[in-house]
Amino acid sequence: MEYMYATKGVCPRRIKIVIDGNVVRDVVFLDGGCNGNLQAVPRLVKDMTVEEIEKKLAGIECGFKGTSCADQLAKAVREAYEEEQKNKNQEN
Repeated sequence: MEYMYATKGVCPRRIKIVIDGNVVRDVVFLDGGCNGNLQAVPRLVKDMTVEEIEKKLAGIECGFKGTSCADQLAKAVREAYEEEQKNKNQEN
């Protein structure tokens, strides 16, 4: 499933996620941000589970923002997973 997440408090405005069950297959940060980090983070989390990503990235802060691109990704993958589960339950 492809999911679009609207970020809060970071430079990239959106994160596009491709998720298959609880495994993240692809991540793309869109509309802003530091190019190097926004290429590196998706490569590092490719084929990781939602839980693994949350464990490693949730709570990371950038400056005084109270969040970061990594933290927003942890939130985004959880939201995408929950949306996918909700859609599967509605189909059954």
